[in-house]
Amino acid sequence: MSFDFIKKLPTPDEIRAEFPLPEKLVQLKQRRDGEIREVLTGKSNKFLVIIGPCSADNEDAVCDYVNRLAKISEKVKDKLILIPRIYTNKPRTTGEGYKGIVHQPDPEKKPDFLAGLIAMRKMQIRAIEESGLTAADEMLYPENWRYVSDILSYVAIGARSVEDQQHRLTVSGFDVPAGMKNPTSGDFSIMLNSVYAAQHPHSFIYRGWEVKTTGNDLTHTILRGSVNKYGRSLPNYHYEDLNTLLNLYAQRDLKHPACIIDANHNNSDKQFKQQIRIVKEVMHSRKLNADIHQLVKGVMVESYIEEGCQKIGEGIYGKSITDPCLGWKDSERLIYDIADNI
Repeated sequence: MSFDFIKKLPTPDEIRAEFPLPEKLVQLKQRRDGEIREVLTGKSNKFLVIIGPCSADNEDAVCDYVNRLAKISEKVKDKLILIPRIYTNKPRTTGEGYKGIVHQPDPEKKPDFLAGLIAMRKMQIRAIEESGLTAADEMLYPENWRYVSDILSYVAIGARSVEDQQHRLTVSGFDVPAGMKNPTSGDFSIMLNSVYAAQHPHSFIYRGWEVKTTGNDLTHTILRGSVNKYGRSLPNYHYEDLNTLLNLYAQRDLKHPACIIDANHNNSDKQFKQQIRIVKEVMHSRKLNADIHQLVKGVMVESYIEEGCQKIGEGIYGKSITDPCLGWKDSERLIYDIADNI
């Protein structure tokens, strides 16, 4: 075989036992999960803002950022639920580059998965403990889900993963919301098929076990733009796109129709400053149409302390080492603008 089996890693139960979520934080997460559920089921008129770094590569900077969010959260909590992005796995288009803290707890050193699992869990728990905010992450590797299933309040399934059977089946066993992004092709039907699959029960093999799930009724869509055959970014956050998605939802038997707009990636053509304009257009579309207002439950924004991005090794505190992000001042202003336009 061409596999080199280096070392056997601890199971999720073993890692969770060694680095447990304190009971007071378990209760906090239950409360947060309930509040987010009410938004997605239509019982609450609050709006979700999933915001934070493209990738969480430095514990101190990430926790600093999340603590700043917590202060704003107190001021806007009657209208918004802020969910920090603490993304610990980073998908790479070509397979090259920094793949997240689980791979490399130190971006300047070689991969160390045991140290990465520990670093990821310690960072997530510290962020909750200091800020009172439970986070979002992307499920890039379905078999790793149970390492974080007790600490996350929101999970995104990426554009390259949304067609994968194991991702869909694993989401069907979640007890937290999962957003299915449209694939890079932009095909809405693939995204909605993924939502349908994850909302229904399944039996399958998972981590060496035969398992059965009940279906996740909080599975929903995320629009993140697409790319055509010439490599050109095509946005899909406009009023017409939202109306099309609304009509497609109406043709399917899906629970709790809901959509989150990812303001970066192909929607912004990775022009990070455009996220501000895009979010404002989405908020305007919600005002124009009551059905769109009901459909669009939140936005996703890539943001960090310092705007833009840097190369690994430059050592600029709070600046992305992957995709460029909005800086703190613009992010703070944008959150208040969203709250004023609910």
